[in-house]
Amino acid sequence: MNAIVYSVIIVLLLIIELLYFKIADRYNIIDKPNSRSSHSQITLRGGGIIFPIATIVSFALGYVSPWVTLAVVAVAIVSFIDDIRPLPTLPRFSTHLFAVVLVFYDLDLFELEFWLLPVILVFLIGWINAFNFMDGINGITVLYALVALITFTYLPIHKKEIPLLLTMIASCLVFGFFNVRTKAKTFAGDVGSISMAVLLGYFMIKTIIKTEQIGYLLFFAVYGIDAVITILHRLIKKENILEAHRSHLYQYLANEYKYSHLLVSFVYAGLQLLINVLVVYMETHGYLSIINAAVFLILLSLMYLLVRIFLIRKMIPDSN
Repeated sequence: MNAIVYSVIIVLLLIIELLYFKIADRYNIIDKPNSRSSHSQITLRGGGIIFPIATIVSFALGYVSPWVTLAVVAVAIVSFIDDIRPLPTLPRFSTHLFAVVLVFYDLDLFELEFWLLPVILVFLIGWINAFNFMDGINGITVLYALVALITFTYLPIHKKEIPLLLTMIASCLVFGFFNVRTKAKTFAGDVGSISMAVLLGYFMIKTIIKTEQIGYLLFFAVYGIDAVITILHRLIKKENILEAHRSHLYQYLANEYKYSHLLVSFVYAGLQLLINVLVVYMETHGYLSIINAAVFLILLSLMYLLVRIFLIRKMIPDSN
């Protein structure tokens, strides 16, 4: 019976995605390449609308709470408008804040020590924007999201949330069919990346709260390290971190070094999957302490920095 239900969900989401393509094509909702883009052809934008739609389907089937659904839908609506006509920072940030408050309410976080709330708030807002910034080449967002969703599904503490996780995995498979290609038919857009970021952030906080194990943050290590170090690099160069750019490591690999978008995306997702497996192993065998997680994170960051510095130096022409 479950197989039939999820098969129907996949077919439904596929039909909805195809209908959206007709609407996007009719109203010219496209992503035109520019000097800061990592693609070279006009592509339909906003195919990631299937993620909030999958959340609504999950709500209709009783898989997710109204608060989480409202959080995802709220950011999706504002993000979709922003995809069509860029909005000022205030309405976008306000919606992110509203979504985070709903997540707090759903997880009963207001009952925690007061000093923890701003810490979690900063983490979630930062994660939402980091996940959004990391979009840009074919497959990277959906493959990374798939790794996270599959990993959360594996954890026993999320047994009750498996129907929601499987529905979101189904939406990734549908979107991935049109995005994980040499020439993508569609990009996720802010509507897809930000709504997915809210949902993944929700599962991360729930995982940490239930297990009292902050080491699970390593599930987001690859994106987190790339995003944070790239932001610091841009701040040092006195660049506007809110503007589009091509300074992420994956962008250097795809643009300057001309590696296949799909190869880079699979490497990022594969590395995160490997880290997730190691984290689960460490937790299962009692090694995932705060100190060990911190040391692991530092080592990963140093490895990332070495690769980044090496690649950047190779791009600089020899003055001789």
